[in-house]
Formats: sequence, structure tokens, C-alpha cells
Amino acid sequence: MKRIDNLRDYVERLRELGDLCTVDHEVDPYLEMAAFARRGYDQPIQAPAPLFTNIKGAKPGMRALGAPGALSSIPNCPAARVALSVGLPVDSTWRQIVEALVASRGKPKIPPRIVATAPFQQNILRGEAATLDIFPIGTLHEGDGGPYANTWGTIVVRSPDGRWTSWSIARIEKLDGKRMTGLFQKPQHIRMIWDMWVKIGKPMPFAVCQGCEPGLPFVSAMPLEDWISESDYLGAHFGEPIDVVRCEVVDLEVPASSEVVIEGHVSLKNDSLEGPFGEYQGYEANETAMQPTYHIESISHRDGAIWPFIPEGRPIDEFHTCAGLGFSVEGLGLLREAGLPVTLAWTPFETAVSWMLVTVPSDWREKLPNTSSMDFAKKIATIIWGSLFGHCMEIVYVLDDDIDPTDMKDVLWAIPTRCHPTDRQSVEVGPILPLLTCYSHKEREAARGPKIVHDCLLPEDGKGRARVSSFEGVYPEDVRRKVMAHWKW
Repeated sequence: MKRIDNLRDYVERLRELGDLCTVDHEVDPYLEMAAFARRGYDQPIQAPAPLFTNIKGAKPGMRALGAPGALSSIPNCPAARVALSVGLPVDSTWRQIVEALVASRGKPKIPPRIVATAPFQQNILRGEAATLDIFPIGTLHEGDGGPYANTWGTIVVRSPDGRWTSWSIARIEKLDGKRMTGLFQKPQHIRMIWDMWVKIGKPMPFAVCQGCEPGLPFVSAMPLEDWISESDYLGAHFGEPIDVVRCEVVDLEVPASSEVVIEGHVSLKNDSLEGPFGEYQGYEANETAMQPTYHIESISHRDGAIWPFIPEGRPIDEFHTCAGLGFSVEGLGLLREAGLPVTLAWTPFETAVSWMLVTVPSDWREKLPNTSSMDFAKKIATIIWGSLFGHCMEIVYVLDDDIDPTDMKDVLWAIPTRCHPTDRQSVEVGPILPLLTCYSHKEREAARGPKIVHDCLLPEDGKGRARVSSFEGVYPEDVRRKVMAHWKW
């Protein structure tokens, strides 16, 4: 495990690998900066991550980083940015990344370590000087309600009793230099903790941290169980505590690796209009809602601070790599903890992280005697839908593990050839995320709708199970050896 513990070293590593491009000409934070990054996502092969050094209206020296955790432009290493972020080799596969993060769920948690100072304390702004107007905060889609100050930063909040500190990601809109607003949706942890503060009638202290070490956003987006602190999980993953520093005006500690830290208190009421914002489902949005207000009291930043951002949209961008990876890790961990024989759980990024594919070993019937394949599929779906991220999962597919769920070529062959059009499926009506565009307006308003699990498991050997017509599947071993002895391609 090789940890990169700050954003600047991560940027230099991408530069060394040829996975970074520096944009020195002046760009406008109104749409142009985001359009440049978005163009990179939309290419057949992801473009290098753009680092903008000359942003109209921002304080000279301020920089912005697009596509910080997207697919990589490095040949044959699509997961390189994610792998580097979580301390793994550049050429790691998605399965290797998932397994490493699942393994960290079971490690003893390591609380963060408080240190005296951090680089972001080079500039500490209070009062009128504490304004967002000096930073390269972009309007990311035409039709957005305004510029969005947070798309890749970590929000730090703590329960009033001090027992639970949450590090999470949620979108935050800039209202003006001193105020922001953003989503506080159930069952997100930020909403749970805000509700606790509302109950006691006190504004919730917050800190928004931009430009933290690269692994932190991925863990901030993981749907960890209630009362588990992301800082402790990340420490367990790397085998060492994460350094944190005490805030200037609120009773919180924040990652010492941050480039920018914004501090203040959140209002007790939904008193600001938020949105619309072009979300991860890949469509222009038109919804607005009243949400709480972040009131800014202090801002600290490094000289030449780097502000990461993601213009979410049609897959694949950071929302999909980040949330999809988190759903996969937590899904696989929960299924294994339940004692179910599963090989991998995977949320394909291409589905806007709305599907979960679960593969199971060929001997699952021996491990679950007297269990039909449909009953097995239902058990899997019950655990997935009952999780913190279950409201995001429209469809669950259960497949044999001769299929690699991270390979869309495998997936697009397996589903139409193993999934019956009408049978071997189970529908359940339950909680849904209102952002899911496939549901009706009525269902989205109620935050309830149907979800389905498909039993795509093949019959047992000798009971109608056909061999796969492939090189490994239908040719004897001696024939394969002869071919491989002369294979040069």
C-alpha cells in the first residue's frame, strides 16, 4: 500500500504518467472550465486530467483541477487514478481495488491524529475577508442554479454529543461570497447529524475541505454504516492515522492535507433555494428545493490553492467512479458478512450506478442446500436494498462468476442470454432516490417506487446447463495446449 497523502503529490504523479494536461490560457469559470473537463469525459478514451492555472476572476495563483478521479488516459490502466488514490498500483483492476477496500472494512479502525499546524493555514481569512469570491468556483452546466462550490470536497460535521464525526460529499451551491446551500437528503449522514442539531435548536458547525489527499473523496462517498467515522476507516485502510488540524472558529478537526478549508454554521431551517444542478443520471436538471444555508465565518487556504471540481453528467465521471466503487465495496462487504457465498458485487459505472451485479461461485448450492436460485437472488437483493445505498439501486442481477461484472462485454452477453424476459424475477416497492430519472414524477415525489432483482443463474451441471462456447469452454485441454504452443499474438 503506497499512500499519496496530499493533492499536490498526486497531481505530480499524474503528470509523470502523462495523465495530466496543464491549461495555461485564461478560462472562464462560467461554463468554459467545466466544458473543457466534460469534453475529456465524453471522449472514447478519457483525456488527461486538466489543471487550470489562469482562471478569470479568481485570485492570481489559484488553480482548479478537473476530472481528479475519473477514468485514466493511461493505456490499459483505466482505473489508474482511482488506484493511485487508494494506495494501489497504477495497473490495478477494479476487482483488486474493490477487494482491497472490502478487506479494510474488517481491519481495526485507526482514529485520526491531531497535529499542530497544516499548510492550508498559510492564509487565514476572517470577517469580510472570508469570501468565496477569490476562488475558481465554476458554473458547471448551462441551466444550473448558480456556481457550485462543492462537487469533490469533503464536508466535516459532528453529532452534538461528539460521538460521531462524518466526512461526506454532497453538492453545495455558492449563493454569494458568504453563503452556500446544498442537499441535505435522507438517509445521508449529513442529514442525520443536521437533524440532531435542529432537535436541540443549535446551528450545526461545519467545515468544507477542498483539495484533500486523493483517497479521501472516495472514502467520503462510501456508504459506511451509521456511527462509523470515515477518518477511522481511511486510517485502517492505510495502516496509519490521518493527520487532522483543529479548525479556527468551530469545534471540528479537518484533514491537514486540505488546500482550502471553509468553516461556519448551518441554519436550522430550509431557508435557501438550491438548484437546479445537472446530476449524475446524465440529464439537464430543472428541480429546485429549499435547503439549509451554510453561513461562512472563516476560510483558510494554501498559497496557489488547487480547487478540484467535477461537472457531473452522462457516465463516466467521478460521481460514477466514486459512488459506484463505494456501493460495490459496501455491497460485497454486507453480503459476505451475511454469510452468503458471493464472488463480487459490482455497480457498473455505465449504468449511472443504478444497477448492481452480484456474481456467485459454482458451488453455491452446496453452501446453501435446499435454496432455489430465486430464493438466493431475493436474499441478495434484500441485503442490497436494505443498505444505506439501497435507495439508489433500481435493478439487481445475480449471475454465475464465469462472468466478470466489471467487463461490459461479458455483462452485455450474459444478461440477454441468461435473464428471462418475464420469469425468475422479483419486484419490491421501497425507498428510492428522488434523483432517479427513470421513475415517474409521482414516485419521485413520494421517494418510493418499484425495484427488481433478476435471477440469471445457470442450471446445475447435468441439469440443462450448457457449456460456454469459448476457447476455454468447449475445447479440450490438449487442443488448447497445441494452440498456445504456437500462439504469438
